[in-house]
Amino acid sequence: MSENLKTIRELADEFKVSKQAVRKRLTDEFRANYVETVDRNGVATLVVTVTGYMLLKQHFSSGNDSEKVGSNVSGNTGNVDATSDSKQTTDNSYVFKILEQQLAVKDKQIENKDSQISQMQNLLDQQQRLALQDKKLLEEYKAEIKDLKALTMAPHDDGEKEVTSDKQPEPENSTPESQPKPKKWWRFGK
Repeated sequence: MSENLKTIRELADEFKVSKQAVRKRLTDEFRANYVETVDRNGVATLVVTVTGYMLLKQHFSSGNDSEKVGSNVSGNTGNVDATSDSKQTTDNSYVFKILEQQLAVKDKQIENKDSQISQMQNLLDQQQRLALQDKKLLEEYKAEIKDLKALTMAPHDDGEKEVTSDKQPEPENSTPESQPKPKKWWRFGK
């Protein structure tokens, strides 16, 4: 496949334009879709894919064809040579091939997204089922704990409940003399 990929210099030579003209056509969007970096002789080189090559060929050949079509008009009759028509149909076929390739790529992307969505739906359903199971288990555990508390409380129900008072027990040393006096902060030396 690497022999189908062409560098900027090769494209400029083939289209008979400058390297700057080719670089001008390599916008960020074009580079993202149709340009790859390949190591050639230990050097990273930018190469254009086949579909990018077809797009560039269409652009540069259509720019050059406008001059050729004008020169192909013969005399006052206004007839155009058949070569320009055949070239235009081949250019159109290149465009159709490129569009078909792009459609195929988009179809694959859509299929991929559909499978991702179905996986996400399955995972969501599974998570919801697990959450319901956890909730049921939690309710069962709460019921078991309640039953166990009822069983442990049953022997103490014979009327022997401990009586707790709401009052706090008073400390033994409640005289004001036995309680330490608060120290005042401004008396450092005393």
